[in-house]
Amino acid sequence: MAHYLSSHPDFFMGRKEMHFFGSDLRFGRGFYRRSLAGYLREFEGWNGQLRIGEASVWYLFSTQAAAEIKAFNPEARILIMLRDPVEMLHSLYCYFLYDGNEFLPSFAEALAAEPERKAGRRLARRSYFPQGLAYRETVRYAAQVARYYEVFGRERVRVVLYDDFAADPARVCRETVEFLGLDPARLGPHFEVVNGARSVRSPMFQAVLGDPWVRSAVLALRPCVPGAVFRGLQRAEARLRKLNARVAPRTSLDPLLRDALRQEFAGQNAELGRLIGRDLGAWGEAGAGARSAGGLPVWLQEALAAH
Repeated sequence: MAHYLSSHPDFFMGRKEMHFFGSDLRFGRGFYRRSLAGYLREFEGWNGQLRIGEASVWYLFSTQAAAEIKAFNPEARILIMLRDPVEMLHSLYCYFLYDGNEFLPSFAEALAAEPERKAGRRLARRSYFPQGLAYRETVRYAAQVARYYEVFGRERVRVVLYDDFAADPARVCRETVEFLGLDPARLGPHFEVVNGARSVRSPMFQAVLGDPWVRSAVLALRPCVPGAVFRGLQRAEARLRKLNARVAPRTSLDPLLRDALRQEFAGQNAELGRLIGRDLGAWGEAGAGARSAGGLPVWLQEALAAH
Protein backbone atom coordinates (compact mmCIF):
# COMPACT_ATOMS: atom_id res chain seq x y z
CA MET A 1 0.00 0.00 0.00
CA ALA A 2 2.85 2.38 0.84
CA HIS A 3 4.34 1.66 -2.57
CA TYR A 4 1.10 2.38 -4.40
CA LEU A 5 0.31 5.55 -2.42
CA SER A 6 3.78 6.91 -3.19
CA SER A 7 2.85 6.85 -6.89
CA HIS A 8 0.28 9.59 -6.27
CA PRO A 9 1.74 13.03 -7.13
CA ASP A 10 0.04 14.65 -4.12
CA PHE A 11 1.39 12.13 -1.60
CA PHE A 12 4.90 12.07 -0.09
CA MET A 13 5.88 8.78 1.51
CA GLY A 14 8.74 8.84 3.98
CA ARG A 15 11.13 5.98 4.67
CA LYS A 16 9.30 2.79 5.66
CA GLU A 17 9.61 1.12 9.06
CA MET A 18 11.12 4.05 10.93
CA HIS A 19 9.16 3.25 14.12
CA PHE A 20 9.70 6.67 15.62
CA PHE A 21 6.49 6.30 17.63
CA GLY A 22 5.83 3.44 20.02
CA SER A 23 8.02 4.06 23.07
CA ASP A 24 7.03 0.64 24.40
CA LEU A 25 8.61 -1.15 21.42
CA ARG A 26 11.89 -2.60 22.67
CA PHE A 27 14.16 -2.97 19.68
CA GLY A 28 17.70 -4.25 20.08
CA ARG A 29 20.81 -2.12 20.07
CA GLY A 30 21.33 -2.74 16.36
CA PHE A 31 18.05 -1.00 15.49
CA TYR A 32 18.26 2.72 14.68
CA ARG A 33 15.73 4.78 16.69
CA ARG A 34 15.52 8.35 15.45
CA SER A 35 15.35 11.50 17.54
CA LEU A 36 12.62 13.98 16.65
CA ALA A 37 15.13 15.95 14.58
CA GLY A 38 16.26 12.76 12.84
CA TYR A 39 12.68 11.77 12.16
CA LEU A 40 11.86 15.14 10.61
CA ARG A 41 14.99 14.97 8.46
CA GLU A 42 13.54 11.88 6.77
CA PHE A 43 10.90 14.15 5.21
CA GLU A 44 13.31 16.72 3.76
CA GLY A 45 12.44 15.47 0.27
CA TRP A 46 8.89 16.83 0.64
CA ASN A 47 8.11 19.12 -2.26
CA GLY A 48 4.73 20.59 -1.41
CA GLN A 49 2.63 17.42 -1.69
CA LEU A 50 -0.75 17.69 0.04
CA ARG A 51 -0.27 14.61 2.21
CA ILE A 52 2.77 13.17 3.97
CA GLY A 53 2.89 9.69 5.43
CA GLU A 54 5.03 6.86 6.65
CA ALA A 55 4.47 3.13 7.18
CA SER A 56 5.68 1.24 10.27
CA VAL A 57 4.00 -2.08 10.92
CA TRP A 58 4.55 -2.27 14.69
CA TYR A 59 2.59 0.92 15.39
CA LEU A 60 -0.50 -1.30 15.50
CA PHE A 61 0.99 -3.69 18.06
CA SER A 62 2.31 -0.87 20.25
CA THR A 63 0.14 0.24 23.16
CA GLN A 64 1.68 3.73 23.08
CA ALA A 65 2.03 4.62 19.40
CA ALA A 66 -1.58 5.78 18.86
CA ALA A 67 -1.40 8.34 21.69
CA GLU A 68 2.08 9.46 20.61
CA ILE A 69 0.97 9.97 17.01
CA LYS A 70 -2.05 11.91 18.25
CA ALA A 71 0.20 14.17 20.34
CA PHE A 72 2.49 14.72 17.35
CA ASN A 73 -0.35 15.46 14.91
CA PRO A 74 -3.98 15.47 16.13
CA GLU A 75 -5.19 15.71 12.51
CA ALA A 76 -3.42 12.53 11.39
CA ARG A 77 -5.33 9.90 9.45
CA ILE A 78 -4.61 6.28 10.20
CA LEU A 79 -4.55 3.44 7.69
CA ILE A 80 -4.60 -0.11 9.09
CA MET A 81 -4.32 -3.22 6.93
CA LEU A 82 -5.29 -6.54 8.52
CA ARG A 83 -4.64 -10.04 7.25
CA ASP A 84 -6.08 -13.40 8.28
CA PRO A 85 -4.15 -13.90 11.55
CA VAL A 86 -3.09 -17.45 10.70
CA GLU A 87 -1.67 -16.42 7.33
CA MET A 88 -0.17 -13.29 8.84
CA LEU A 89 1.65 -15.20 11.58
CA HIS A 90 3.07 -17.76 9.18
CA SER A 91 4.23 -14.95 6.92
CA LEU A 92 5.74 -13.10 9.90
CA TYR A 93 7.60 -16.24 11.01
CA CYS A 94 9.04 -16.68 7.51
CA TYR A 95 10.08 -13.03 7.36
CA PHE A 96 11.74 -13.23 10.77
CA LEU A 97 13.68 -16.27 9.57
CA TYR A 98 14.78 -14.22 6.57
CA ASP A 99 15.97 -11.19 8.55
CA GLY A 100 17.46 -13.02 11.52
CA ASN A 101 14.99 -12.24 14.30
CA GLU A 102 13.94 -15.92 14.36
CA PHE A 103 16.07 -19.09 14.31
CA LEU A 104 13.75 -21.98 15.18
CA PRO A 105 13.44 -24.24 12.12
CA SER A 106 9.66 -24.62 12.05
CA PHE A 107 6.61 -22.44 12.60
CA ALA A 108 5.15 -24.97 15.03
CA GLU A 109 8.28 -24.84 17.19
CA ALA A 110 8.22 -21.05 17.17
CA LEU A 111 4.61 -21.02 18.36
CA ALA A 112 5.38 -23.53 21.09
CA ALA A 113 8.34 -21.42 22.27
CA GLU A 114 6.24 -18.29 22.94
CA PRO A 115 6.19 -18.67 26.76
CA GLU A 116 9.97 -19.00 26.85
CA ARG A 117 10.42 -16.01 24.53
CA LYS A 118 8.24 -13.89 26.81
CA ALA A 119 10.57 -14.86 29.66
CA GLY A 120 13.61 -13.79 27.63
CA ARG A 121 14.81 -17.28 26.73
CA ARG A 122 15.44 -19.08 23.42
CA LEU A 123 16.42 -15.91 21.58
CA ALA A 124 18.96 -15.77 18.79
CA ARG A 125 22.01 -13.52 19.02
CA ARG A 126 20.61 -11.60 16.05
CA SER A 127 17.11 -11.22 17.52
CA TYR A 128 16.43 -7.50 17.32
CA PHE A 129 12.76 -7.53 18.36
CA PRO A 130 11.91 -10.29 20.89
CA GLN A 131 8.44 -8.80 21.48
CA GLY A 132 7.47 -9.88 17.98
CA LEU A 133 8.33 -13.49 18.79
CA ALA A 134 5.30 -13.68 21.10
CA TYR A 135 3.46 -14.35 17.86
CA ARG A 136 -0.09 -14.63 19.16
CA GLU A 137 0.17 -11.25 20.88
CA THR A 138 0.76 -9.57 17.53
CA VAL A 139 -2.64 -10.55 16.09
CA ARG A 140 -4.93 -9.35 18.86
CA TYR A 141 -6.46 -7.11 16.25
CA ALA A 142 -9.69 -6.10 18.01
CA ALA A 143 -7.91 -4.43 20.93
CA GLN A 144 -5.37 -2.84 18.60
CA VAL A 145 -7.96 -1.34 16.25
CA ALA A 146 -10.18 -0.25 19.15
CA ARG A 147 -7.22 1.70 20.55
CA TYR A 148 -6.93 3.75 17.35
CA TYR A 149 -10.70 4.27 17.15
CA GLU A 150 -10.66 5.59 20.71
CA VAL A 151 -7.70 7.92 20.18
CA PHE A 152 -8.54 9.29 16.71
CA GLY A 153 -12.24 8.56 16.21
CA ARG A 154 -13.57 6.21 13.58
CA GLU A 155 -13.76 8.95 10.96
CA ARG A 156 -9.94 9.26 10.95
CA VAL A 157 -9.17 5.53 10.87
CA ARG A 158 -9.55 3.35 7.79
CA VAL A 159 -9.30 -0.42 8.19
CA VAL A 160 -8.49 -2.39 5.05
CA LEU A 161 -8.66 -6.16 4.82
CA TYR A 162 -5.75 -7.72 2.98
CA ASP A 163 -8.20 -10.08 1.26
CA ASP A 164 -9.95 -7.10 -0.37
CA PHE A 165 -6.63 -5.50 -1.25
CA ALA A 166 -5.26 -8.66 -2.88
CA ALA A 167 -8.48 -9.21 -4.84
CA ASP A 168 -8.75 -5.67 -6.21
CA PRO A 169 -5.78 -3.44 -5.33
CA ALA A 170 -6.85 -0.68 -7.73
CA ARG A 171 -10.26 -0.26 -6.10
CA VAL A 172 -8.92 -0.41 -2.54
CA CYS A 173 -6.17 2.09 -3.34
CA ARG A 174 -8.65 4.50 -4.94
CA GLU A 175 -10.86 4.31 -1.87
CA THR A 176 -7.85 4.87 0.37
CA VAL A 177 -6.77 7.89 -1.64
CA GLU A 178 -10.27 9.32 -1.27
CA PHE A 179 -10.07 8.70 2.50
CA LEU A 180 -6.89 10.81 2.48
CA GLY A 181 -8.72 13.63 0.67
CA LEU A 182 -6.81 13.24 -2.59
CA ASP A 183 -7.94 12.78 -6.18
CA PRO A 184 -8.05 9.04 -7.00
CA ALA A 185 -7.84 9.82 -10.72
CA ARG A 186 -4.20 10.83 -10.18
CA LEU A 187 -3.20 7.45 -8.74
CA GLY A 188 -0.72 5.42 -10.79
CA PRO A 189 -2.32 2.89 -13.15
CA HIS A 190 -0.09 -0.11 -12.41
CA PHE A 191 -0.48 -2.44 -9.43
CA GLU A 192 2.27 -5.01 -9.79
CA VAL A 193 3.07 -7.39 -6.94
CA VAL A 194 5.60 -6.00 -4.46
CA ASN A 195 7.02 -7.44 -1.23
CA GLY A 196 6.75 -11.06 -2.31
CA ALA A 197 8.08 -13.88 -0.14
CA ARG A 198 11.86 -13.82 0.08
CA SER A 199 14.79 -15.98 1.09
CA VAL A 200 18.50 -15.20 1.24
CA ARG A 201 21.16 -16.16 -1.27
CA SER A 202 23.95 -16.21 1.32
CA PRO A 203 22.96 -16.84 4.96
CA MET A 204 26.51 -15.99 6.04
CA PHE A 205 26.41 -12.60 4.33
CA GLN A 206 22.95 -11.94 5.81
CA ALA A 207 24.27 -12.84 9.26
CA VAL A 208 27.07 -10.27 8.90
CA LEU A 209 24.64 -7.55 7.81
CA GLY A 210 22.36 -8.32 10.74
CA ASP A 211 25.00 -8.92 13.38
CA PRO A 212 24.19 -6.68 16.37
CA TRP A 213 27.81 -5.70 16.92
CA VAL A 214 28.23 -4.71 13.28
CA ARG A 215 25.00 -2.70 13.34
CA SER A 216 25.92 -1.08 16.65
CA ALA A 217 29.28 -0.02 15.24
CA VAL A 218 27.58 1.54 12.22
CA LEU A 219 25.07 3.36 14.42
CA ALA A 220 27.89 4.67 16.58
CA LEU A 221 29.06 6.60 13.51
CA ARG A 222 25.72 8.42 13.31
CA PRO A 223 26.72 11.48 15.43
CA CYS A 224 30.12 11.68 13.72
CA VAL A 225 29.11 11.94 10.08
CA PRO A 226 26.87 14.32 8.12
CA GLY A 227 23.25 13.23 7.79
CA ALA A 228 23.57 12.82 4.04
CA VAL A 229 26.49 10.43 4.50
CA PHE A 230 24.63 8.34 7.06
CA ARG A 231 21.55 8.15 4.84
CA GLY A 232 23.85 7.05 2.04
CA LEU A 233 25.09 4.22 4.26
CA GLN A 234 21.48 3.23 4.95
CA ARG A 235 20.74 3.13 1.22
CA ALA A 236 23.88 1.08 0.60
CA GLU A 237 22.82 -1.43 3.25
CA ALA A 238 19.35 -1.67 1.70
CA ARG A 239 20.90 -2.35 -1.72
CA LEU A 240 23.15 -5.06 -0.29
CA ARG A 241 20.18 -6.73 1.39
CA LYS A 242 18.24 -6.55 -1.84
CA LEU A 243 21.10 -8.11 -3.80
CA ASN A 244 21.30 -10.92 -1.25
CA ALA A 245 17.56 -11.60 -1.41
CA ARG A 246 15.65 -13.72 -3.85
CA VAL A 247 11.96 -14.27 -4.36
CA ALA A 248 11.07 -17.77 -3.24
CA PRO A 249 7.87 -19.62 -2.39
CA ARG A 250 7.04 -19.57 1.31
CA THR A 251 7.29 -22.89 3.13
CA SER A 252 3.87 -24.53 3.33
CA LEU A 253 1.82 -24.42 6.52
CA ASP A 254 0.75 -27.77 7.96
CA PRO A 255 -3.02 -28.10 7.37
CA LEU A 256 -3.63 -29.49 10.86
CA LEU A 257 -1.78 -26.60 12.45
CA ARG A 258 -3.62 -24.15 10.21
CA ASP A 259 -6.99 -25.54 11.28
CA ALA A 260 -6.03 -25.61 14.96
CA LEU A 261 -5.00 -21.97 14.84
CA ARG A 262 -8.14 -20.96 12.97
CA GLN A 263 -10.23 -22.59 15.64
CA GLU A 264 -8.16 -20.86 18.32
CA PHE A 265 -8.58 -17.43 16.72
CA ALA A 266 -12.28 -17.77 15.79
CA GLY A 267 -13.51 -15.89 18.86
CA GLN A 268 -11.20 -12.92 18.47
CA ASN A 269 -11.96 -12.76 14.74
CA ALA A 270 -15.67 -12.52 15.57
CA GLU A 271 -14.91 -9.72 18.03
CA LEU A 272 -12.97 -7.84 15.37
CA GLY A 273 -15.76 -8.38 12.84
CA ARG A 274 -18.28 -6.78 15.17
CA LEU A 275 -15.92 -3.86 15.76
CA ILE A 276 -15.32 -3.04 12.09
CA GLY A 277 -18.69 -4.20 10.74
CA ARG A 278 -17.38 -7.03 8.58
CA ASP A 279 -18.13 -10.75 8.45
CA LEU A 280 -14.79 -12.46 9.08
CA GLY A 281 -16.18 -15.98 9.21
CA ALA A 282 -13.80 -17.15 6.49
CA TRP A 283 -10.86 -16.40 8.80
CA GLY A 284 -12.23 -18.57 11.57
CA GLU A 285 -13.47 -21.59 9.64
CA ALA A 286 -11.74 -24.77 10.73
CA GLY A 287 -11.82 -28.04 8.88
CA ALA A 288 -11.73 -31.60 10.14
CA GLY A 289 -8.06 -31.23 11.04
CA ALA A 290 -8.87 -28.81 13.85
CA ARG A 291 -11.56 -31.09 15.25
CA SER A 292 -9.10 -33.97 15.28
CA ALA A 293 -6.04 -32.40 16.86
CA GLY A 294 -4.69 -35.85 17.63
CA GLY A 295 -2.79 -35.67 14.35
CA LEU A 296 -0.54 -33.02 15.91
CA PRO A 297 2.48 -33.88 18.06
CA VAL A 298 1.68 -34.00 21.79
CA TRP A 299 4.04 -31.13 22.59
CA LEU A 300 2.26 -28.95 20.02
CA GLN A 301 -1.20 -29.90 21.32
CA GLU A 302 -0.08 -28.87 24.80
CA ALA A 303 1.39 -25.60 23.53
CA LEU A 304 -1.83 -24.74 21.67
CA ALA A 305 -3.97 -25.65 24.69
CA ALA A 306 -1.86 -23.36 26.88
CA HIS A 307 -3.04 -20.39 24.82
